[in-house]
Amino acid sequence: MTGAISPDRRRFFLTAGAAVLGAAASAQLWLPGTARAAESTVPDGVFSLGVASGDPLPDGIVLWTRLAPDPLNGGGMPDEVVPVQWEIAEDERFRKTARRGVAQARPEYGHSVHVDVRGLRPDRSYWYRFRVDGQISPAGRTRTAPHPRSKGGSLRIALASCQNWQHGYFTPYADMLDQDPDFVLFVGDYIYESTPSSAGPRRHEGTGEPYTLEQYRNRYAQYRSDPDLAAMHANAPWVVTFDDHEVDNDWAGEIPQDPAKQPHDAFVARLTAAFQAYYEHMPVRASAVPDGPHIQMYRRLEFGRLARLNVLDTRQFRTDQATTQEGARSPSMTMLGAEQKQWLLDGLHDSPARWNIVASQIMMAETDLQVGDGKLWYYDAWDGYQLERNALLGEFAGIRNPVVLSGDRHLTMISDLRTDYADPDSDVVGAEFVGTSISSNGDQDQAAFHAQWDPLMPDNPHWKLIDAHRGYHLFDIDRHGIDAQVRVVDTVVRPTAAASTLARLRVDNGRPGVELA
Repeated sequence: MTGAISPDRRRFFLTAGAAVLGAAASAQLWLPGTARAAESTVPDGVFSLGVASGDPLPDGIVLWTRLAPDPLNGGGMPDEVVPVQWEIAEDERFRKTARRGVAQARPEYGHSVHVDVRGLRPDRSYWYRFRVDGQISPAGRTRTAPHPRSKGGSLRIALASCQNWQHGYFTPYADMLDQDPDFVLFVGDYIYESTPSSAGPRRHEGTGEPYTLEQYRNRYAQYRSDPDLAAMHANAPWVVTFDDHEVDNDWAGEIPQDPAKQPHDAFVARLTAAFQAYYEHMPVRASAVPDGPHIQMYRRLEFGRLARLNVLDTRQFRTDQATTQEGARSPSMTMLGAEQKQWLLDGLHDSPARWNIVASQIMMAETDLQVGDGKLWYYDAWDGYQLERNALLGEFAGIRNPVVLSGDRHLTMISDLRTDYADPDSDVVGAEFVGTSISSNGDQDQAAFHAQWDPLMPDNPHWKLIDAHRGYHLFDIDRHGIDAQVRVVDTVVRPTAAASTLARLRVDNGRPGVELA
C-alpha cells in the first residue's frame, strides 16, 4: 500500500462517524441477542475519542477505543463493566465480516477497550467498528503485516513524534493521511505534561501538571480530540512507544527531573498513574498492561523478510543522566539496561530481515554543540551514554542494513552512524533519521535556527540534513533500498496548512549510511 490516498477514501476517514450512524438498523445482525442486551443504558457520546488500531501481526491486530462521554472530566462513564460489541470486516461497508465478538470495558481501565484480534489474513486491509447500546463508533481501517516468509513487496512507514497541544495544531497528520502509510511509528511525547499556558494557539486543560490518573486521562482525552490525529488513527495501525513527556521531562528510571520537588514515593505514584493512562489510550496488547510503576514496552514486530522493527524503551531502564563528559563516559551508564540490551542484540544478529529497524526515542548519532576543539553534548540523548552507544554501533558493523528512527529533538537531523565520532573517518555502519516534531516548538524561526546550527556542521560531518520545520518523515522500503521524504507543513498555529517535501534521501541495500537523493 504505497501511494497517496484517494479523495473518496479521505472523505471516508474524515466523515467516518457520520457514515456509520446510518448503519444502526443493520447493526443488530452483529451478534446474538444475549450479547446485545445491556443491563444499563450508558450516556450518549461514548465514542468521543474515536478508534485506533496497532501492533500489526501477519494474522492479527489490536483494535482500540475508550468509552468517554465526558472526556475532559474523567470520562463520564458509570462505575460498572460495559459490554462492547466489535466487528472487523474485509470491506468498508461491513458486508463480509471476518471476526466479531464482545469485549468488556472496565472502569478500572477507564472503560478502554483493547481487542487482540487473531485469525486474519496477512498483508491486507480490514475495516472495524464498535457498538454500545445502539451507539456505533466511527469506522476505522487497519492492515495486517505480511506473511512471515514473504520476501518481496514494499512497506510505507510514517515516523512521528512530539505533539505539543499548546504549541500548535497537529496539521502534519492531514498530509500523512493523504500519503496513506501502511503504519505509523510514533516514538514518543504523545502528550505533554506541562501546565496550561495562554502563550500558544491552544491551551492545556486543567490547572497544572497531571499527577493523578484522572488528570492524565483528561490530558490524553484532550489530545485525542484533535481531528487530524483522530483521522490518522482511524486510517492506519500505529506502533507506539513513549519518551519523557508522557510522564515528566527528562525522567530516568524512577528518578524525576526534579528529585528535590518530587520525593521517590510521590514519583512512583506518578509513574503508576501515567503508565496506566498511557495503556488506556494506546492500541497495544495486554502484554503492556502496567504493573504499578512498570510497563512492558520494548517489543519486536516483523514485516515478512523485508523488515524487522525493534521498538526500544529508553526511559525505564536507564541510569540517571550524567552532568559531565567524564560521567557520560562512565562504564556504569546504561540507556537500555542489561536485559533489554541483550534482547536487542539477539534480535539484530538473529534477524532474517533485509532491513533491521530500531525505533529509539532519542538521538543516537552524536550532536557536538561545541564549535571547534572539544565536545559538548546533550546528556539526555545517547551522547550521555557514550560507552553503551559506541559498543552498540560497533555491533551494527555486523548487522544487515541497520536503520535507526528517532524523535525527541524537535528537529530533522539525518545522519550517518559511525563507530567512533572522535574519528570522522571511522566506519559508517548505519543511518539515523531523527524526525522533526508534529507541533512542538511551533512555527520555528528558520533564520534563527540556521544561525545557531549551521556553524556546528563542520564539527558534525556525519549530519546529512538538519532542518527546523514541523512535519514527519515518510519511508518507502523495498528489498533494494529505502526512499525517505522529509514532509513539512508551512504552519501549525492555524488549523489547516500546506504540506510539501522538503528533501528526499536514499539508503541503499548493502551500503551503510544515507545520501540526499
